[in-house]
Amino acid sequence: MSLENLDTQKKKILSYDELSTLISKFKNENRVIVQCHGVFDLIHPGHIFHFQAAKKQGDILVVSLTSDVYVNKGPNRPVFDENIRSEALASIEAIDYVVVNHYPTAVEAIKNIRPEVYVKGEDYSNFDKDITGKIREELDAVEEVGGRLHITREITYSSSELINNHFGVYSDEVKTFLTDFQKSFSSEEIIRNLKNLKDLKVLVIGETIIDEYCYCKPMGKSSKEPIITTRFINEEVFAGGVLAGANHIAGFCDEVDLLTGLGSIDSREDFIKQSLSPNITPKFFYEDDSRTIVKKRFVENAFLRKMFEIGYLKEERSSKAFQNQMVEYLGDVLENYDMTLVLDYGHGLIGEDAVKIICEKSKFLAVNTQTNSDNIGYNLITKYPRIDYLCVDEPEFRLATTDRFGEIEDLLIKTAEKLNIQKSSITRGHLGSISYALSEQVFHAPVFSSKVVDTIGAGDAYISVTAPCVKAGFPMEMVGFIGNAVGAMAVSIVGNRSVVKPVDLFKFLTVLLK
Repeated sequence: MSLENLDTQKKKILSYDELSTLISKFKNENRVIVQCHGVFDLIHPGHIFHFQAAKKQGDILVVSLTSDVYVNKGPNRPVFDENIRSEALASIEAIDYVVVNHYPTAVEAIKNIRPEVYVKGEDYSNFDKDITGKIREELDAVEEVGGRLHITREITYSSSELINNHFGVYSDEVKTFLTDFQKSFSSEEIIRNLKNLKDLKVLVIGETIIDEYCYCKPMGKSSKEPIITTRFINEEVFAGGVLAGANHIAGFCDEVDLLTGLGSIDSREDFIKQSLSPNITPKFFYEDDSRTIVKKRFVENAFLRKMFEIGYLKEERSSKAFQNQMVEYLGDVLENYDMTLVLDYGHGLIGEDAVKIICEKSKFLAVNTQTNSDNIGYNLITKYPRIDYLCVDEPEFRLATTDRFGEIEDLLIKTAEKLNIQKSSITRGHLGSISYALSEQVFHAPVFSSKVVDTIGAGDAYISVTAPCVKAGFPMEMVGFIGNAVGAMAVSIVGNRSVVKPVDLFKFLTVLLK
């Protein structure tokens, strides 16, 4: 490419402010503005034909491009950053101008560009198949600025399918798995099933944990002590523990109640209420002379490496009076719910009497017992005499079986039979997960993420989304697939900064099964 052509190409990439002046000029000249919008992660012939057809609808073709931060096609996307994508678009003759859209949807782009014609591909001709529901919002925005929607009927290809198959985004193991999985299930079927979870009434029980991330920059060794000194950068506070789990499940189930304990000292109740989804109804029990659990992590700012952690939590279990109040309440309400999800972090909230009443009265019981530095070896799945759906990670499961080296599949089958656990999922980090229904085959699902930002909260996300799936009777193959997709999304989130949203999950599932 000549320097002259390169300069011309770069001049086509504008900001909204720069574009606004030109659009006003073109409209005064009665020239018709046409707009296309998308991610355009991989330009292929279908895109070229689409842009050529769009240009025929008017005089000036403007393409708005989703910025990197708002590309919700899974943890490995976009393959190409917004600078490369915008320059690739600018090199196409049919396109007059390119603008990077630093907003979550195309609605803001439409309001800025004010097109007479807004052009989408044939995939969007059936609004009912739009999993995001955004095309209707885009149509409203187009009509609001006096424009119309035009659907092109050109030959189409799938960027996601091409990327999945030819760009090494997924390993050979994942490609083989997805090819086999598609023979039994489609993304449309899975998404339809997930949408049907909304009517489940759910009770979530577990410890509230406030996660504080203190971001620091290492300065070097102290001159007076054998320690590394750091410079404070900033800090974030997240609603973790059972709060994160409840928020995840609230995206899929319309009615979610939460039972948890807070300290009477520094309860953080206002922050907690503000952090919960609107469809979550909390029931708080307060422990005298205690503070709400806080886990403060000191994090190296550049690469998000955790250097040190301080836990603000007491060592003993909650008081007898506290336990009695909670058990009495549980006895009155448990039978009102379709499902009970227990996220037991082993910090003293759930005592023996609470376990007993939960197991006796829950219609469907999903359990995660977490092992951490405060409770290692003391918070095992065996404390629950009844579990309908078990979900723990492999180290937690092996502790409960007292078997460090045995084949994990054999251990799962034996343990499920011994404890009469009907359905189970064991997460295995970079090895993916295994899922099992009693007397059936063990199902393996590989890990779908190649990039890990933060593993905190990934297990909570996995069980919070898969538990209602198991309750609703999804096949365990489907449960494992959904769980690993959720896990892949969760490890790309810093701490519990945000939840795995249904629409984002739907997009990722669709991309995986292209």
